[in-house]
Amino acid sequence: MKSVSLTAYPRAGVRRAGLKKVRRAARIPAVIYGRHNPPQNLEIGAKDMEDLIHASASENILLDLSVADDPKPKRLALVQEVQHHALSGKVLHVDLHEVVEDEKVNVNVPLETLGEAIGVKTGGGILEHVLFRLKVRALPKDLPEAIQIDVSNLELGKSIHIGEIKAPEGVEILGDKKIVVISVAVPKTEAQEAAEEAAAAAGPAEPEMIKEKKEEGAAPAAEKGAEKAAEKAAPEKAGEKPEKKAEKKK
Repeated sequence: MKSVSLTAYPRAGVRRAGLKKVRRAARIPAVIYGRHNPPQNLEIGAKDMEDLIHASASENILLDLSVADDPKPKRLALVQEVQHHALSGKVLHVDLHEVVEDEKVNVNVPLETLGEAIGVKTGGGILEHVLFRLKVRALPKDLPEAIQIDVSNLELGKSIHIGEIKAPEGVEILGDKKIVVISVAVPKTEAQEAAEEAAAAAGPAEPEMIKEKKEEGAAPAAEKGAEKAAEKAAPEKAGEKPEKKAEKKK
């Protein structure tokens, strides 16, 4: 990944009022952190940052960062996270991860497909992206902007797993090798779709099952009550018989 030059400025305001002041000045609050230096609050020109993002294939950008009035003139940093406004999409905050040229880093990179799967083209299948990003490990200069996969030979019902992806030189793809990344799903038949719609329309039958269980549980309780009543009445009848015999003897 080629580094891009960017200038940042030290930032003093960290509370809400200070952040608003930074944004009113057409700058974006940022922070840079890493293993070798303590975190530092910065601010970056909003237009500079937005232009970089729009010109890049992803938000994984390697910066050749210059901090004004800083004893360390140049820093190498990766854009770690960009926070956007939910409605306008404007950049609100940027996290920068300071890196070293000779130390490998882990980064999530976008996944792109090349070609048209044969299972889609001739079999009517549906290309499904199970993963949209892959975690890779590499030196900063070797980090790819994206991982590209040729799906042209992917047949109906077949999948591509992490272990089958060829990584660019100097890059290691992390994760379980058996995890599916992309597959061509078999389209559902009209009968299957109709059955699913009918099942959804019918709704869950669980409340009726619970009711039946309660009614089944009530029957044994009634039987037990009847048995107890019969047992209670039995001694009384047994006591009556001796009295009758005594009357006959008299």
